[in-house]
Amino acid sequence: MRLTRKRFCSFLIALYCLFSLYAAYLVFFGRRSRVPTATSRGLRKGAAPARERRGREQSTLGSEEWNPWEEDEKNEQQHRVKTNLQILNKSTKGGKTDPHVQIWGKAAIGLYLWEHIFEGLLDPTDVTAQWREGKSIVGNTHYSFITGPSIVPGYFPTDVSNVVLVLNGREKAKISHATQWLFFAKTLKKTQKLQHLAVVLLGNEHCDNDWILQFLKRNGGLVELLFITYDSPWINNVDIFQWPLGVATYRNFPVVEASWSMLHDERPYLCNFLGTIYENSSRQALMNILKQDGNDKLCWISAREQWQPRETNESLKNYQDALLHSDLTLCPVGVNTECYRIYEACSYGSIPVVEDVMTAGRCGNSSVHHNAPLQLLKSRGAPFIFIKNWKELPAILEKEKTIVLKEKVQRRKELLQWYQQFKTELKTEFTDALESSFLMNNKR
Repeated sequence: MRLTRKRFCSFLIALYCLFSLYAAYLVFFGRRSRVPTATSRGLRKGAAPARERRGREQSTLGSEEWNPWEEDEKNEQQHRVKTNLQILNKSTKGGKTDPHVQIWGKAAIGLYLWEHIFEGLLDPTDVTAQWREGKSIVGNTHYSFITGPSIVPGYFPTDVSNVVLVLNGREKAKISHATQWLFFAKTLKKTQKLQHLAVVLLGNEHCDNDWILQFLKRNGGLVELLFITYDSPWINNVDIFQWPLGVATYRNFPVVEASWSMLHDERPYLCNFLGTIYENSSRQALMNILKQDGNDKLCWISAREQWQPRETNESLKNYQDALLHSDLTLCPVGVNTECYRIYEACSYGSIPVVEDVMTAGRCGNSSVHHNAPLQLLKSRGAPFIFIKNWKELPAILEKEKTIVLKEKVQRRKELLQWYQQFKTELKTEFTDALESSFLMNNKR
């Protein structure tokens, strides 16, 4: 009897193990065993005999197995479908994708546009790299920027329809190079690869820019918008806009971040001037006036007789230190009234003292501005000190000696805030003009 009971218990245990193994098989391997059948159904869809179809239907309905992950799989599939639909709706909204504009930087002023006004980054950060690029989104528009020596007409990808070309037209050799780029753009236009073109131009300091007129759309060319430096009489704020000279990016002048010490520290120098002294220029008169009253001892002065296009690391650091440690930055005219020094002083909160006189050439008032020179800065309320003659400087410096630190701190804040707002407004006006000209035309 005891043996019989022992055998019966062993039988029950064996039966339980068999049942457990069978259940595990159905759960883990039953679903896989149907995959080839499902695949063959997909391949033979619509071609199976009616009896075979009925057999499959009965098999599906009569022997349906429980899947412990079925609910999760359904939820995951629904989420995947919903996500795909959202992406599809976004990409096809209005029948078009988000617009793209690419900026080709073939002049150093392009770095001021991208890094200082757009506040964009570039990869790689090495300024000597053969190819540098960056991306930014303004509203719904995607902007990209490329620059570097390896960007040569015909030897880089041109798969964009909206382009801003940044060119240097300051002298004859630069104009020749700029013209090659415009003819290259014209070729792309003919092949329908390029639809819209704008140009940011570092113009001639005498405003002798007639060479580009043939390329303007109003004259049968392809340049729809022109953003040009200096006080060109062509400016109408319709298809020709004034653009700031900006900082000397070709000398590697950086993007400067304001700091607490920049705002609040006492600055040891009343003023600064580091630059070239041209013979028989107002700069010579400035040096003489500074020496007469001994103010040259109170200011950071470093004059040279010949212009140097390149900075050493030491000279750049000295210049930046002079801006940072001076309350005022003296900005005498050069070939043109507008100079890099004005914007560089703003970067460090040092008030520009600007010689407000017209220089020789064709620059002057336009149909929309009547306060040349420096109409772009004046029209936006630049908090500078404007003088007509350097003989006014001694009185300005004497007044400066009486201003307490608290007032100077407030003045620095106002200058830095104004400069930031100036760049923000330029970015908005620039992108608005492009969208109105490029993207509205694309919708027609």
